[in-house]
Parts: sequence; C-alpha cells; structure tokens
Amino acid sequence: MARMIFINLPVRDLAASRHFYQALGFTINDAFSDDEGACVVISGAIYLMILTHGKYAQFANLPIGDARATSQHLLSLSCDTKAEVDGLVSRALAAGGTEPHPPEDIGFMYSGAFTDPDGNGWGPFWMDPAAAENGPPDNKG
Repeated sequence: MARMIFINLPVRDLAASRHFYQALGFTINDAFSDDEGACVVISGAIYLMILTHGKYAQFANLPIGDARATSQHLLSLSCDTKAEVDGLVSRALAAGGTEPHPPEDIGFMYSGAFTDPDGNGWGPFWMDPAAAENGPPDNKG
C-alpha cells in the first residue's frame, strides 16, 4: 500500500478555512467532514484536515500555538511548473492569504510562499526534473 499523508491543522474559523482551501483549487471530501472539521483533498495521497480548536484539542496534549506569532512548521508542496507555483500563490492571496516573501528562483528550483488565514505557512515549489533525480548541482565551485 502506498503511503498517504494527513496533515491536521487547527483553524479559528472553519467556514473561512474551507473557502480558502477551495479557492486554491482543492476539494472537500464531505464524507470526512462535519461542523468541527473538513477533509481537504490536495491529491490522491495528501489530505489536509482543518479542525476547529475544540476538535484539534481532542488529538493534541499541548496548547494550540498561534501560527501568526510563532513558527510551528513549514509545509512544502511540489508543483509541476513554475506557473503552477505562481498560480497557487496568486489564488492564496486572492482568497485572503498573505505572501511572507517574494518568489525565489535558484535555477534548479523555483519556490513561492503563502500563509493561510490562520498563519500556517505553505511553500509551493517546482524543481527541475534532472535535479530531482540526481540531486541539486554541486555548489562547491
């Protein structure tokens, strides 16, 4: 069986978060969603569970941090093209996200950045297929 990843994020406003992630082009799996959480389908192997603070607290033994005030994680998401990176960032900004820094192009890799309404940071990126297969170029000069 292929591995899958389920990311769980606490959100302050479930309806706003559902709208945000749907505006990025992702879908909601209603079979795994209710008034306390929603299952955002990013791909056939990646799912994002956005959960109210009350629901999230049932799974976590620690206080819920404020992603707008502290760094808790960085979520990177591969894209097939540089244009897809830019499109995802543009849709995030149009849906109420923020852009913590401009895109970065280092030749073999191109990346963007956005945060969701709760401050969770996302880094969509494109990597040259040769670099993905062989590793980044030798930077030792």
